[in-house]
Amino acid sequence: MSLEYERLSRNMPAISQAEQRMLLGRKIFIAGCGGLGGWIAEYMARLGIGGITAADPDAFDVSNMNRQLGADTSSLGESKAITLKKRMALIAPDMRFNALTVRLGSENAAELIRGSDLAFDALDSIQARLALENACAAEGIALVHGAVRGWSMQAAVVPPGSGMLSRIYANASEPEGSTVLPFTPACCAAVQCAQASSLLLGRPCELFGKLLTADLLTMQQQIIEL
Repeated sequence: MSLEYERLSRNMPAISQAEQRMLLGRKIFIAGCGGLGGWIAEYMARLGIGGITAADPDAFDVSNMNRQLGADTSSLGESKAITLKKRMALIAPDMRFNALTVRLGSENAAELIRGSDLAFDALDSIQARLALENACAAEGIALVHGAVRGWSMQAAVVPPGSGMLSRIYANASEPEGSTVLPFTPACCAAVQCAQASSLLLGRPCELFGKLLTADLLTMQQQIIEL
């Protein structure tokens, strides 16, 4: 077994060797490298994904340190995307990682995701989420959505062209201020990555066209078909 497969050996037999090789040939796009995006990259790199492109124009500040994987005293003021790339090189040196310090919008979303097998929504802007949804529809790839606030999280797999996020956020407005606990993004990202893995491997994907909402304080959750 090669060093790469030895690193990933504990993934098997939960996924087969053939599936592991399949993942090594897959490429994903992550919009946002903060609370959700950092954990998504972490999980997918340790799973053995072959390539990641991640985009985020922002730098770490002190307020990120309660929940964002890359935020510590050494990274304050540093690019989130570049910091994430450095971390990924330590975890999965053979993985192809492309760090983009750009803001995703309607004018560049399709170009940014082109060539990816699926995209992750780790954004905190409704407008940017909808731009990403439209780009995924144009490229014919699924969008794995996640959002967090306080104790609460939601996740969904958006079929290309379904307009699912547009319906979810039809009457929503951008939140004023934000509160997110340390464990909420990690939990939401884990759900997103589990669903993305099923999709990439051709396995049944429970949240395809559905929205999961969960409250980590009360442990109440529901799955809504949209």
